[in-house]
Amino acid sequence: MTTDMRALTLTVPQTGSIETYVQAVSSIDMLSAEEEKGLAERLQQEDDLLAARKLIMSHLRFVVHIAKSYSGYGLPQADLIQEGNIGLMKAVRRFDPTVGVRLVSFAVHWIKAEIHEFVLRNWRIVKVATTKAQRKLFFNLRKNKKRLGWFTHAEVQQVASDLGVSEKEVLQMEARMSSHDQAFDLSADDDESGSFAPVQFLEDKSADVETDVVNADWDATASQKLYSAIKTLDERSQHIIQTRWLSDDKTTLQDLADKYQVSAERVRQIEKNAMKKLQSAMA
Repeated sequence: MTTDMRALTLTVPQTGSIETYVQAVSSIDMLSAEEEKGLAERLQQEDDLLAARKLIMSHLRFVVHIAKSYSGYGLPQADLIQEGNIGLMKAVRRFDPTVGVRLVSFAVHWIKAEIHEFVLRNWRIVKVATTKAQRKLFFNLRKNKKRLGWFTHAEVQQVASDLGVSEKEVLQMEARMSSHDQAFDLSADDDESGSFAPVQFLEDKSADVETDVVNADWDATASQKLYSAIKTLDERSQHIIQTRWLSDDKTTLQDLADKYQVSAERVRQIEKNAMKKLQSAMA
């Protein structure tokens, strides 16, 4: 969607509740076929955003109607409507008035596609449907279920046949949809003695006191050895090692060569010999 189309989200009535919003969009006049075609042609030929605004506003009621059919997934109705509105704007941008169909028929696909994506992203923490077949099952399994409880074998066979998927896929999706998200941690008012949470069974590796003590002792010993080893070097070698390796603002070989009036290669040799002495002393 282009930037100018995104700006049209500001034209949606700003209301204090979902009920007021529904009433507001339901009061917007619907367009005749001729009016709709004329506005669509203006948008297509002249990129007329005012025409796009009128097309969107007159179809907001249809988004509400479609969004209501997804209320059983436990997601906020306002969020479902907002996602559907995004789909409507995409449909308006792509609508071709010369094809001979009404915008509402064309927009249904785009509205449902945006709502589907939103439901799949937010219905569970862990995605329940990733493949095309799983998505198809997710949105059709509930309406194919005629009663509460698990499917019988005959029902599994019937659903698999109707949707063109395997019986195994039907059973897997039914199990996924029947599961619930498990909280990682205990809530503030939970009694730990009678509750379960995954956090209770994870090792807190950050609190390994033994490792912390060993590492601290190693660091202290290594630092002391390095300090003592540097003291065995001559003053020039000490300065080269400190400025080349132990300083945040490292000095170049050429800068040191200029300071000691020698070549950069000579400084490199001094540095190399000093590093060998330090390695020997540290060992």
